[in-house]
Amino acid sequence: MADLAEYCRDAARRAKAAAARLAQVSGGAKNAWLRDSAARLRERCHQLLAANALDLAAAPEFGLSDAQVDRLRLTPERIDGIARGLEEVAALPDPVGEVIESSIRPNGLQILKTRVPLGVVFFIYESRPNVTADAAAICLKSGNAVILRGGKEAAHSSRAIVAILREAARQQGLPDDALHLVETADRAAVGHFLALPELIDVAIPRGGESLIRRVAAEAKMPVIKHFTGNCHVYLDASADPAVAERIVINSKCHRLGVCNACESLLVHQQAAPSLLPSICKQLVERGIEIRGCPTTRALFPAARPATDDDFAAEFLGPIISVKVVDSITEAIAHIERFGSHHTDAIVTRDLAAARKFTAEVDSSAVMVNASTRFNDGYEFGLGAEIGISTDKFHARGPCGLKELTTYKYVVFGDGQVRE
Repeated sequence: MADLAEYCRDAARRAKAAAARLAQVSGGAKNAWLRDSAARLRERCHQLLAANALDLAAAPEFGLSDAQVDRLRLTPERIDGIARGLEEVAALPDPVGEVIESSIRPNGLQILKTRVPLGVVFFIYESRPNVTADAAAICLKSGNAVILRGGKEAAHSSRAIVAILREAARQQGLPDDALHLVETADRAAVGHFLALPELIDVAIPRGGESLIRRVAAEAKMPVIKHFTGNCHVYLDASADPAVAERIVINSKCHRLGVCNACESLLVHQQAAPSLLPSICKQLVERGIEIRGCPTTRALFPAARPATDDDFAAEFLGPIISVKVVDSITEAIAHIERFGSHHTDAIVTRDLAAARKFTAEVDSSAVMVNASTRFNDGYEFGLGAEIGISTDKFHARGPCGLKELTTYKYVVFGDGQVRE
């Protein structure tokens, strides 16, 4: 592009103007857009598959792994799943205009704390076509304009999806500039957008740690982020063996390359002799490499020695670190030292232990007798999510519709003045 900086500024300027209009659009019109978009995606299935075929053909030159190619691939079933995702967002309550709290002051003033959109979202994400549609749905339903900067690996697929969504927006009376796909693969564009706090209200990176750290370092506006997902399962002294086994296997093996997969297993020393050998054996049978502390290796000799780097790692693959701890206090200290404040779980039949764990583990989601894989917008009833935040301001955990809003106070009076 001849002038990349001006291209970025123009896109952000148009998104800002569209956001002001979108904030006034009714929930019914936004839902109509979502349903119309879903219908058009199904109708244009062959068009989407053709665009996706171009991306798949180019995948080797980008060095994508088999797993990455699979995430990139569209099928008629996956396109239908994307459409159903839009329909599910349409079925959710519209957060815009919700009165969060209200009160009447002694002087008669009525104070309403009212939910409003953030404004313009700059979303940088990995090469998965479904994320393009999910992000657009969540942002526009919550009243926000969105600038989408997807990976070059899915450029053709994302462009085809966004064209359909913008077409439906025009048909349903939504400003189509509320949805913008960055048309250049030049990485410098990200820096230009991140330098526009007067036009963009929040940046959300979703991808590898290096991308997220770059965005956090360069952004002039707030960033909703999580760097890593080093999630733990702690088996307490009173853990039920069958429950412990089921939760560990599901947390680690259900999907390996996701941020809420278990990467570290902690086991109370009283439970370790009866629990660890069987659980480790089942993990190994599923292709998982065990990296353990000396006690773990004594109980399961096939384990490799674990280092501090292993305990701190987000493997996103078939490796798990394992440590035997002498108490729940040591387990919590280990999580605080090595964890990433994403998702941590305890398996226990001791209510006091559960209360201590949930009170002292400082993560976006703390599970009691449940898999770490449940830290997910859909599983929490939020519908699609735009990411899982390990921040504390302004959103934490799965970020759905409400997490993409803020609030303002609306005050009604009948002539009151301050004395």
